[in-house]
Amino acid sequence: MTKDFEGKRIIVTGAGKGIGRACVQELARRGAIPIAIARTQSDLDSLKAETGCEVIRADLADNAAARAAMAQAGLCDGLINCAGTNVLESVLEMTDEGYETVMGINLRAALICAQEFARARVAAGGGGVILNVTSIAGHRGFQSHMVYAASKAGLEGATRVMARELGPHGIRVNAVAPTVTMTELAAAAWSDPAAKDPMMVRHPIGRFAEVDDVARSILMLMGDDAPMVTGAVLPIDGGFLSV
Repeated sequence: MTKDFEGKRIIVTGAGKGIGRACVQELARRGAIPIAIARTQSDLDSLKAETGCEVIRADLADNAAARAAMAQAGLCDGLINCAGTNVLESVLEMTDEGYETVMGINLRAALICAQEFARARVAAGGGGVILNVTSIAGHRGFQSHMVYAASKAGLEGATRVMARELGPHGIRVNAVAPTVTMTELAAAAWSDPAAKDPMMVRHPIGRFAEVDDVARSILMLMGDDAPMVTGAVLPIDGGFLSV
């Protein structure tokens, strides 16, 4: 394995499970020093034992806790905004609680973490990379995903603004938009064959994504081989959006 991230300190939010956990594992394999942020201590403990990463326990739904976690992480080379959640509610069923939960984690927390990362980098002279994890749900209308879709589409819009404003400071900002990825969160939404089967046939590759598929694509955009890529949203969708 190429140690192309040797010695780089990379913050990963939502690191306890799913795509975030896979990012920490892949970063560790490539020589990085991952700083894993998650709200479940047992997830952090097992991840630290496995990878040797640094860990910070925080509930990013709390604005002050999010800022404190970023301050604790200190000056780093990169940020992967992976923390996410979903509450399956239709347009007619949407609740205030569901809205606040999803928007608070998927959008507001990501913006706060990006802001704190960028402030630290600018104060240190610039440079660094931010990667936001969005979703194809921001591009297509999936049943009972209204607030989730709004949060992910919002994060893509914010990614472009970040790229424009932070580019002069040498900070690149991109996003990835995965298809259904085999995480615990996805299983709740897509375990029913009535939901799964119509989606599966729209994937030319013939399968949903695995967390490692997404993690490797994220690191491709984070690495030194993509110096001119900023403000981009990369679908990791097995061709879903092309058909």
